[in-house]
Amino acid sequence: MRLMLARFALILSLLLPVWFMVAALGVKFDLWSWRLGLGVLIVQWGPRLLIGAFILAVVALVATLARSPRSGWRAALVALIIPVLGFGYLAYVRSQATAIPPIHDIATSPGDPPTYSAELLALREAAGANPVAELSAPLTGLPAYQGPRFATFADRSLGQVGQDAYPDVKTLTTIRSAAEAFAAAAAEVEAQGWTLVSSDPAAGRLEATAETFWFGFKDDVVIRVRSGEPGGPTAIDMRSTSRVGLGDMGANAARIEAYLASLGKRLAGG
Repeated sequence: MRLMLARFALILSLLLPVWFMVAALGVKFDLWSWRLGLGVLIVQWGPRLLIGAFILAVVALVATLARSPRSGWRAALVALIIPVLGFGYLAYVRSQATAIPPIHDIATSPGDPPTYSAELLALREAAGANPVAELSAPLTGLPAYQGPRFATFADRSLGQVGQDAYPDVKTLTTIRSAAEAFAAAAAEVEAQGWTLVSSDPAAGRLEATAETFWFGFKDDVVIRVRSGEPGGPTAIDMRSTSRVGLGDMGANAARIEAYLASLGKRLAGG
C-alpha cells in the first residue's frame, strides 16, 4: 500500500505540468477562452492542484520512510519536488507582477508615439481587444484603472508610467536613409515571425501582430521610420500593445528592445 501510494503521488505530480500545458495550449488553439484557460484552470485551480499534490507527496514520503522496508521513498521524493518547484515558479511570477506596473501599451517615444492604422484598430475591435488609449492620458482616468489599487499612478500618464518602468525602451537612430531603414525594418518583422498587417513605405509605417507560444496571446506592433533634417539621422520608433489583459509582465517592452537591438545589428551590418 505504501508503494502504491508513492506511485500514485508521483503520477499525480507528473500530471501537473501536463495540466498547465493543456490549459495554455487550449487557449492557443481556440479550444476555450483565455479567461477559462488562464483565469480558471491556471490561476484558480493551479495552486489548488499543487497543494493537493504536495500534501499527498508528503504523506507518501512519511509513510514510506516510517518503517522498513522503505521502498518507494524515491518516487515520493520526486513527487514532492515537482509541486515545490511549481510553488517556486508561482512565487517568482507573483513577485515579478508586483514589481512591474500593470500596463500593456509601451512605446519608444511616449510624447510622440507611432499610431495604429484604422485597419489594425478594426482588427482589434473585432477581436474584442483592449482599447488603444492615448499615451498622454492620465492613467487613472482610463476605465481599466479605477480604484485605490492605482492611486500611486494618479499624477502620471500612461506613457510616463511606461517610460519610468522601462527606461531602455528608446528610439533607434541610424545614418541610413529612411528607405534603407524601412526595408531593414520590414525584413526584421519577417525574421521575427510576426504576421504583417500593413506596410506603407510612403508613410514609413509597418504594422504587425506577434503571438506568444503558450497561450497564443496576440500583441500588435507599429513601427515608424522617419527621416529628420537633410543629412541627419533616421529615427525608428515602435509601439507594442497587448490585446488582452491589464498587465503584460514586461512582454511588450522586451519585444521592443529585442526587435530594435536586432534591427540595429541589421542596419550596422549593411
